[in-house]
Amino acid sequence: MTKMNDIRKMNESELNTLLSEKRETVRGFRFGTGGRDVRAKRSAKKEIARALTELTVRKLQGKPVEA
Repeated sequence: MTKMNDIRKMNESELNTLLSEKRETVRGFRFGTGGRDVRAKRSAKKEIARALTELTVRKLQGKPVEA
């Protein structure tokens, strides 16, 4: 699991990469056979939320955010 301090150190492109990887993981759990490992799905969803939170904080603080 990625800690919030590690997420804060990432730049926007790394955050977007993390988001796409974790979203793909959650999608795999939803449509694949990953329904057994609930903890991993929950962890991936939390990491998505952390990354989105950091992007929003940066946007509100006026730091440039890459799209």
